[in-house]
Amino acid sequence: MIKKLPWKINSLRVRLTAWYIFLLALTLTLFSSYLYIQLEKSLLAQLDTNLQLTSTQTVTNLINSNGHLAFRKTVDSQAMTQHLLEAGFAIRLIDEKGQILDGLGRYEAIPITLPIQTSFSNLKTSTTTWRVYSQILPDTNNKGEWLQVAESLEPIYEASEHLLTLMVLGFPLVLVIAEFGGLFLADRALRPIERIIRTAGSIGVNDFTQRIGYQGSTDEVRRLAKTLDRMLDRLQLGFEHERRFTADAAHELRTPLTVIKGRIGVTLSRPRTVEEYEQTLQNLEQETDRLIRLTHGLLFLARLDLRSMHPTLLQPVDLSNLLSTLVEQMQPLASTQHIQIIAQISPQLFIRGNADYLTNLFLNLIDNALKYTPSGGTVTVKATQKYQVVEVQVQDTGAGIEAKHLPFLFDRFYRVEEARTRRTGGAGLGLAIANEITRLHNGKLTVESQVNQGTTFSFTVTSHQSPVTSVFS
Repeated sequence: MIKKLPWKINSLRVRLTAWYIFLLALTLTLFSSYLYIQLEKSLLAQLDTNLQLTSTQTVTNLINSNGHLAFRKTVDSQAMTQHLLEAGFAIRLIDEKGQILDGLGRYEAIPITLPIQTSFSNLKTSTTTWRVYSQILPDTNNKGEWLQVAESLEPIYEASEHLLTLMVLGFPLVLVIAEFGGLFLADRALRPIERIIRTAGSIGVNDFTQRIGYQGSTDEVRRLAKTLDRMLDRLQLGFEHERRFTADAAHELRTPLTVIKGRIGVTLSRPRTVEEYEQTLQNLEQETDRLIRLTHGLLFLARLDLRSMHPTLLQPVDLSNLLSTLVEQMQPLASTQHIQIIAQISPQLFIRGNADYLTNLFLNLIDNALKYTPSGGTVTVKATQKYQVVEVQVQDTGAGIEAKHLPFLFDRFYRVEEARTRRTGGAGLGLAIANEITRLHNGKLTVESQVNQGTTFSFTVTSHQSPVTSVFS
């Protein structure tokens, strides 16, 4: 059974082949027309040259006979004349009245014309067309006599017609061969595209594991296949990230709601004292606050995911002033926890960024350091510039973090320690938000930590050299 070819009238294969055939036909037509015209011109020019040479040779064989020019009848001249006749030339002498004085070959078949000057002309008869070269002869007897040398144009016409016949018969054959060859080559070139289409069509929302895996020659198709494979890798990573984020968000939202529902149920199960109702309401308020913080964090992350920092949103920010202000604002909270905040901030540190986002970033880092630093500890905020890079470090003297947790610390909802997270009331979004803000500023956020020696978060970004009035002044 013959396999049905996937060639539709509007397919790319057919269109490519059609354009290929059209261009080939146009090229053949132009080239053949040029060749046909040039062949005729070349043959005619060659014939004119032969007529002129024959005329020159014939003039040397003329004699004066009875007051008129005539052809010499010697043996040598007769041999030359015989050669000219065999070549198809017709030669004659005519006077000023058009009367034939002498002739050689089929000169009588040539129509009588009286030329005005030495020139070429075409004279037609019922059977053929003659190319005639007319040359005026030396006027020895004060008479205008002409030498005419002619040859039939039929050989030229036959050669041109033969070439035209070959073109008319050969064109369709060439185009048919080119059509099948074009379809074959187009099918072979586009076959990997079919594989890409099938693979892409088989990919669903729940299955991003398939890859094209094209291993052909290094060409545009292979680059396209590899680009699509890399895109599928990113899509798979993004979907897995979104699934994990959605599952974690659902779990985090369910926990405070479950606690709220449970406390309300327990409270309503029997009559309570006023103090018990107040305690329940306080607990519900804490869970509600946690739910609000979680919701705000999720909404903020969603906005960060959808937004790229357009250059118009970036403004010069006096980072020295901003950090000093934030440290001053966090002093009361640190004092209540008996934690010392030390600011080591170099002056005149300027970057381009969004002041609101940067405030959120550094508040997250400082607040995180205060949460995990025990009473009597120290939190140090350092800001320095080296060459064109500004670095901000937030160091604490807390318990530190085990090395196995560091690679995942900026993941959303990642918890180093469940008990400690419950104690601080965090939802695992603060560092994720800080990392996203850093990404929008084309910066880098890293962490170094050792158990029982504290943790250091480092934020680096390119500096901006033009000092401006601080946004917080």
